Amino acid sequence: MPKATRPSVVVTRRLPDGIETRMRELFDTELNTEDTPMTQHQLGSAVAHAQVLVPTVTDKIDADIIDRAGDGLKLIAQFGNGVDNIDVKAAAARGITVTNTPRVLTDDTADMVMAMMLAVPRRLVEGAQIMASAQGWGGWSPTWMMGQRVSGKRLGIIGMGRIGAAVARRAKAFGIAIHYHNRKQAHPDLEAELEATYWDDLDQMLARVDIITVNCPSTPATQHMLNAERLKLMKPHAYIVNAARGGIIDEDALVEALREERIAGAALDVFQNEPAVGPAMRHLADAGKLVMLPHMSSATVEARHEMGERVIVNIHTLFDGHRPPDRVLPKD
Repeated sequence: MPKATRPSVVVTRRLPDGIETRMRELFDTELNTEDTPMTQHQLGSAVAHAQVLVPTVTDKIDADIIDRAGDGLKLIAQFGNGVDNIDVKAAAARGITVTNTPRVLTDDTADMVMAMMLAVPRRLVEGAQIMASAQGWGGWSPTWMMGQRVSGKRLGIIGMGRIGAAVARRAKAFGIAIHYHNRKQAHPDLEAELEATYWDDLDQMLARVDIITVNCPSTPATQHMLNAERLKLMKPHAYIVNAARGGIIDEDALVEALREERIAGAALDVFQNEPAVGPAMRHLADAGKLVMLPHMSSATVEARHEMGERVIVNIHTLFDGHRPPDRVLPKD
């Protein structure tokens, strides 16, 4: 791309060095070298003068920010898969294209979900904390630190998209029976491969499985999908794993369910008000009933580089006069 026609790009957070270097080579790029989240005022200033904004999932690009965009803003190139932080409809109304980075995070997220599914029933985090504590380990005992076997259990997957299917394949290898709830039934070939049971009624599935994984996108329809009423349907020995979006689970209801031992445990990589986590959840983590991770399911070197490369392709394609491969359209 000739230097005279290079688009102006604002990147809201630090990206891998190789990606930032390539973006500087290709575009007129402003980097966030401090890696501190931009305020809404700073985001408004960025969209007012840039042609491309490269936000992350923690940046709130709402209608107010988009209203402050200058006429030159042509693209919001999300560094991430989900776009629930962006008002895609408001962007489309202004003629601003939105893209994301799909099909990059599938394996890494599925790996983390599987690790969390093992960590909670087998009490891995508790064991690691004991070994690192000043008191140390008192030695092996037949009845100490007993957890639950995962093989032979039933897994209920909420959202059988790419990540949900990848989780199912991993779980099946552990001898776990696959059940799932989705907006529509999966292709028969996939169902046959996974030996999966489809439930069009989420409530019925929740009452019958031993582990729940949340793998659906965050939408108005999925906000607090797992609320107090639905958590009451679950078995007392059941576990919940969420590496999708925090708002899909009502955290207050989850805290109460764990406190009252109406479910056996949970593992969360995402939270309603990230990065804030309430004292009740920290207390449950200390008690071994909750495993909390800092939104790290996609945090691999490979994934971050692939995400950056997709951002670059989307920018390059748009300013070459073509439709970006990862364009996101507003939902009706």
